[in-house]
Amino acid sequence: MNNLHPLPDITSADQAIQPATLQWVGMSGVAVPLYIPNSSGSSIPVSGKAELFVSLDKAEAKGIHMSRLYANLNDLLAQQELTQSALELFLFAMVESQAGISQNACFNVEFDLPLNKKALLSDKAGYQTYTVRLHVEKRQNVAQTRVELAIPYSSTCPCSASLSRQLLAQEIEQQFSTGNIDKEQLLQWIQSEKGTVATPHSQRSFAHIHLTFEDYHCPDLPTLIQHFEQVIGTPVQTAVKRQDEQAFAGLNAQNLMFCEDAARRLKNALEAMEQVSDYWFKVDHQESLHAHNAVAIDQKYPNK
Repeated sequence: MNNLHPLPDITSADQAIQPATLQWVGMSGVAVPLYIPNSSGSSIPVSGKAELFVSLDKAEAKGIHMSRLYANLNDLLAQQELTQSALELFLFAMVESQAGISQNACFNVEFDLPLNKKALLSDKAGYQTYTVRLHVEKRQNVAQTRVELAIPYSSTCPCSASLSRQLLAQEIEQQFSTGNIDKEQLLQWIQSEKGTVATPHSQRSFAHIHLTFEDYHCPDLPTLIQHFEQVIGTPVQTAVKRQDEQAFAGLNAQNLMFCEDAARRLKNALEAMEQVSDYWFKVDHQESLHAHNAVAIDQKYPNK
């Protein structure tokens, strides 16, 4: 290229016609491949969509140096493990790249995390993805991290289960009206199609959980997801055999829950997590009885 004719740099050379500071300026929808570490010592490759922002604190500046943010992402995070130290270095570099016009930085990334899950009883296993959104914000020298998870599970209605049991009891009373009931005959009847008098309604449900941590923080996501699945008690399955399906039916019977029950389980678990400085969650039971959903929402500091 002919150096006698340098390319114009409007961002650096010009000033804003109407000077004003702006909270965030940057880009969204940026593709970034990442590796998510887990407790086994390996890492899981994911394909993320990122948002990169810095504050525009110099009122007269024409704009930020947007291409430098893109370069920071490619140089410091792309194809790298998403760790606390990597995030800290990246947000610091975002501010430094703006040559004094920015003091704050913000990074958001969303991806689907694939986890291999074993069946309840058999040797089967399969992959399930969980949508994860990570938000890291640096204001001056103070950082905060928010992790957002969406976890599906199964919920069986306690009221429906109770009504189903009553119908079964009534049918047994009609079918076996004599004083003495033959045990073998009763067992055969229960295991026949006639024994299916009623079934309680169940539905796929979702726990949307937002966790706030002080400073730069990147939790062990696979372990965190597994913890919340155990708290709720009825995680959805992947590959199954009949014995797994039967075990899952038993698991639901042992964990009958309204949305309020699932919410209280989550709240107690979240309150016990010392590293979490704030939280918000929503449980959404997508009912099979109604055309609407049953929902419960709570947060640590409702007036914040």
